[in-house]
Amino acid sequence: MGYSVYDLVGLFFIYSMLGWLLETAAAAVKRRKFVNRGFFNGPICTLYGSAAVLMTVFLGELKNSLFFLFLGCMILATLTEWFGGHILCRMGHGKWWDYSGKKWNMDGYICLEYSVVWGVLGVLSMKYLNELILGILHLIPIVPRRITLLVLIAIFLIDGIGSYAVLHHLTRTMPKILAMNDQIDAFTKRLGIRIYRSLEGRMEKAYPNVQQQTATVQKQEVFAQGCSFYKLILLFFIGAFLGDLVETVFCRITAGVWMSRSSVVWGPFSIVWGLAISLATWFLYNYRERSDGFLFFFGTFLGGAYEYLCSVFTELVFGQVFWDYSDIPFNLGGRINLLYCFFWGIAAVIWLKKLYPLVSGIIEKIPIKPGKIITWVLIVFMVCNVTVSALALVRYSEREYQVPADHAWQQFMDEHYDDQRMNRIYPNAASTGVQEEFT
Repeated sequence: MGYSVYDLVGLFFIYSMLGWLLETAAAAVKRRKFVNRGFFNGPICTLYGSAAVLMTVFLGELKNSLFFLFLGCMILATLTEWFGGHILCRMGHGKWWDYSGKKWNMDGYICLEYSVVWGVLGVLSMKYLNELILGILHLIPIVPRRITLLVLIAIFLIDGIGSYAVLHHLTRTMPKILAMNDQIDAFTKRLGIRIYRSLEGRMEKAYPNVQQQTATVQKQEVFAQGCSFYKLILLFFIGAFLGDLVETVFCRITAGVWMSRSSVVWGPFSIVWGLAISLATWFLYNYRERSDGFLFFFGTFLGGAYEYLCSVFTELVFGQVFWDYSDIPFNLGGRINLLYCFFWGIAAVIWLKKLYPLVSGIIEKIPIKPGKIITWVLIVFMVCNVTVSALALVRYSEREYQVPADHAWQQFMDEHYDDQRMNRIYPNAASTGVQEEFT
């Protein structure tokens, strides 16, 4: 079944509200009083909505296999919870939930018990609830339904900005939002202060575990110190280049041929590897001193899930399959296989234990001003590179279905990125034979 953008938005809000009801009810039972458990001021828990949408988009092909569907839902939702916990911690300088008292937990962000619960909830959603929810939503005429969803999106964005401001007041200093407009009349200002204080009180009561810390701003003495934005960007480019190089050599050794392994049309860059290096560094930075066994297991687990999601994403967006492991034992839909998952684990150990300290030291030796200029030049280059590559792939797929070049960009792609050149850049790309569009 295909899902439109409005379907996914509807599922996001419904599951976010259901998650809020579940969390609030559980907190009320435990604490014997009503507590709003959402990060947002509204009745939503976006973690549930995000997990549900990700499952719907990426795990649809597993619905006929109960075991793999359960496993996929458990892994995907657990990763969502783990990422969400880290992001909120970075935003709010503390843990918004803590599973440290439960067995088989990882730094209190995730634990086996709730991962199993996620898996069960995911199976129920994929098997039954999605169809029921969408059936109810489709009873509403299309125009009112879309208007309602757009209004909800607007409210969601406004609520998010307000909640983010409140969170920063709890952990840092009072935002100066209310003092920025001197022309606001006294009544509006008093009302705004009351609303703000109400939000602030709600956040303090709802999240007693948020650790309040004083942010100490230190002047940066070296370029890209620690796990900073500039370092992650440069690591992306280094990982993208090295990943393309490794895969090219690997294909030469195993298949006996030289072939392009690039994800983009300009230069030898593997986006999958670049993102993997950057994201792994960001989320595993605090775990880099853990044992090799821990990093291998987590790298295997995280790398397999990441590669599976990348495979589904590229197929949905571009209608192309860029790799197929169907001939390799212990594969899942040809998207991942156990052997290459182990390679991800080995790569995590080698990267964090051996290569990262060396590469990080080299990056931090770059002078600050030239380093920032170089980084932003690379960002602009890659944005253009990805944009042109995406258009070239879209047109590549269109030519297969005999879509005429009616627009200037299509004619440009036909002239500069014809089938012969695209086959050379993406030798393993294969059409899915199905054109899908999220409308």
